[in-house]
Amino acid sequence: MEHRTVRIGLVQNAVSPDADKNLERTLGLARKAARQGARIICLQELFRTPYFPQEEEADASVYAETIPGESTRVFEALSHEFGIAIIVPLYEKAGDGRMYNTAVVLENGCILPSPYRKVHIPHDPLFFEKSYFTPGGDYRVFSCSAARIGVLICYDQWFPEPARAVTLKGAEIIFYPTAIGWIRGMREAPEGDWREAWETVQRGHAIANGVHVAAANRVGVEKELEFWGSSFVADAFGNIVARAGEEADELLLADISLEMNDQVREGWGFLRNRRPDTYDILAREEEQ
Repeated sequence: MEHRTVRIGLVQNAVSPDADKNLERTLGLARKAARQGARIICLQELFRTPYFPQEEEADASVYAETIPGESTRVFEALSHEFGIAIIVPLYEKAGDGRMYNTAVVLENGCILPSPYRKVHIPHDPLFFEKSYFTPGGDYRVFSCSAARIGVLICYDQWFPEPARAVTLKGAEIIFYPTAIGWIRGMREAPEGDWREAWETVQRGHAIANGVHVAAANRVGVEKELEFWGSSFVADAFGNIVARAGEEADELLLADISLEMNDQVREGWGFLRNRRPDTYDILAREEEQ
């Protein structure tokens, strides 16, 4: 069996209202990852902006970027310098004027077609994302030199279907750029530990699909949210192989063995024993 080990890097950091300072801070951590041998680097969701959807009708236009734009140009240069892939999540202003929560994948100084636009958009107190983001409509797998990767964004991580979709499209690693945390003063929710649930559901995606999962989450306090960091990498059996802390800026590196995907899939048989002929209910609207 071919042995394929890939070093990946996740960048988690606190965010200020100053987009340029955020870019500089994140670029420094990404450069450190590249120097330490990371072949794929993932930044956190909306890495350059405060989490503005806490307010339902804030003016976030100052944070919107085109593709290509300043953020992509900066990371194109870094990806070209080191010959690596970088996942760059941003607030996209598309040519038709629509706004998206988007992740761009760059490799060797080029933008890979086409960017992923977040499909599942929440709309709850302090997470009023439907006021800002048009939902995307499909899932992407990107063929990078180090691995085939699926990229999903934050709220997508609670749904089993996107993980299965990118797995069936050939993803070997699923990356989840993320911005999630506790509401201030509510770390102990009556239903249980939300941070633990967040990690557990993604470990389940890893197990059910025989795929590595990597989530990059921000840290710091922004208004009423305490972002819990805890960026992590899970292998294809759902084991946590690396985890960052809850409070500090951190670069998380992990060496993962992609041949483990095939070993786990062969052992469990979840993919080969699927029954798509029985799954039509999954494509229907929720029944009342």
